[in-house]
Amino acid sequence: MKGIIFDVDGTLWDSTEMVAVAWNKVIKDEGIEHKELEEKDLKKEFGKPMEAIGESLFPEMPKDEMMKLMEKMLKYENGLVASGPCVIFEGVQETIKKLSEKYPLYIVSNCQDGYIEAFIKAHKLEKYFSDTECWGRTRAPKAVSNRTLIERNNLSNPVYVGDTAGDASAAREAEIDFIYAEYGFGEVEPSLYVGVIDSFKELKDILL
Repeated sequence: MKGIIFDVDGTLWDSTEMVAVAWNKVIKDEGIEHKELEEKDLKKEFGKPMEAIGESLFPEMPKDEMMKLMEKMLKYENGLVASGPCVIFEGVQETIKKLSEKYPLYIVSNCQDGYIEAFIKAHKLEKYFSDTECWGRTRAPKAVSNRTLIERNNLSNPVYVGDTAGDASAAREAEIDFIYAEYGFGEVEPSLYVGVIDSFKELKDILL
């Protein structure tokens, strides 16, 4: 194995409370009549491309209006992420540091452009990651983002660490192994992963 690729939400941290606050504020500021978004609503959506999340949360809204709203919500969200209020999972910083001593580390997410950078800067993790890719830049499914990053960095047999069935499917489509972060937001069939962790720090036991 050469290289580890990580998901963000539900794998490295739990951003649901912060996202709910950010999105509800923008919805209110825009004068849009919509029920308040709750954390449980968002956890069902995380892992999808942002356009798909918007279509699910605002099905009655014309697509162009929905995308404009999503862009405003995501921009405001990035600002909050940069201030670092989210809950980073126990052992992430220590484990990332240890893994980086043996493997190059990467992030691929279905998030907006700027989100990953804001996250790793807020938690002082920039020096440990060699490259990142996201839906906000590729505007493509996660499998495509995975392949884009893999080809750009000439990776051979990397492993993807994520927490949802969408992460697992994207890894399979990109023809790379998948490690399931069971503590995260989703459920994954055992046939789709080569390893499972109940906490982030367990990666050291599997990969070191």
